[in-house]
Amino acid sequence: QLIALTITLAAATAWGNQEAANLNEGWRFARFVTMPDGSEKAEPSGKERNSFDDSGWRVLIVPQDWGIEGPFSDELPNRTGKLPWAGIGWYRKTVDAPATDAGKKIFIDFDGAMSNSRVWLYGEYIGEWPYGYSSFRLELSKHWKPGEKNLIAVRLDNKPDSSRWYPGGGIYRNVRLVKTAQTHVDHWGIFVTTPEVSKTSATVSIKTEVSGADENTTVHHEILETGDTGSGTACSIPLENPSLWNPETPNLYTLRTTVKQDGEVVDTIETTFGVRSVKYTEDGFVLNGEKVRMNGVCQHHDLGPLGAAVNIRAMERQIEILQEMGCNAIRTAHNPPAPELLDLCDRMGMLVQVE
Repeated sequence: QLIALTITLAAATAWGNQEAANLNEGWRFARFVTMPDGSEKAEPSGKERNSFDDSGWRVLIVPQDWGIEGPFSDELPNRTGKLPWAGIGWYRKTVDAPATDAGKKIFIDFDGAMSNSRVWLYGEYIGEWPYGYSSFRLELSKHWKPGEKNLIAVRLDNKPDSSRWYPGGGIYRNVRLVKTAQTHVDHWGIFVTTPEVSKTSATVSIKTEVSGADENTTVHHEILETGDTGSGTACSIPLENPSLWNPETPNLYTLRTTVKQDGEVVDTIETTFGVRSVKYTEDGFVLNGEKVRMNGVCQHHDLGPLGAAVNIRAMERQIEILQEMGCNAIRTAHNPPAPELLDLCDRMGMLVQVE
């Protein structure tokens, strides 16, 4: 079964010409149905509409985990911490949209929301995402109103008995508002691999997915540390004397991808990647041609007594403690982790098996 496993080195993407605004502050929040103290509270209708009065709701900053706030209860199951994570929660936030948004593509990115997410804009239903652990994007363009205040409403529904470990509750990872040109690199649209690796040379293979492209669209790639370049939505760049990634020396490169439309730059994305080869053999795991013993752990997404809300320093500290114990590998049990964890593992030298 080991042959079927994949150890991944994540690619971390930074925003260039795309506008990516943090949407973590200024949400109004309220819970309904199953309340933290075990009581029941009816869920009123119309909470997605502009006219709904949320002035009595709590104002908070996400990421937030409503379950870790407690209280503990003997009536709740041991396996999920005896914490009140089940229930329905609503978030509402008003965003000022400048008139310059006209003609742009508008998206909202959720790195994780627990769970059964449903999203509205200006009272219009946008879409949903049932799985609480994976990141997702929804497009707001059709109902986005440039030059006006835009109300975003999010409903989450954590079903009782839906988890056999502590899942947390709420918008527990980061949220972004992303604005792009009509022609732009797709969400997660850059794939960087290193199919040929040695100590003296490597091949960096790049595949790029671009929305709105036509015959006047060009795509250019540059590895910033070396100045090596390539062009096209699929290309390979040779890399001489590469600095290989491994747990002892987690060397990283940055790929800059530039998209032009009619000669004008419309999108720029920077992607961090590592150069390394991975192979499973009868003798064990081989990294960059050398046998490496994986001393690993299975790690759930929450941060213990801090709850499930993303905290970069807390995740970094977990990795530091694991490395002090002699660990060099993490299996994310049993779900996709926060993007920030993968970025930390890249930079700190941890192998990761993402479930």
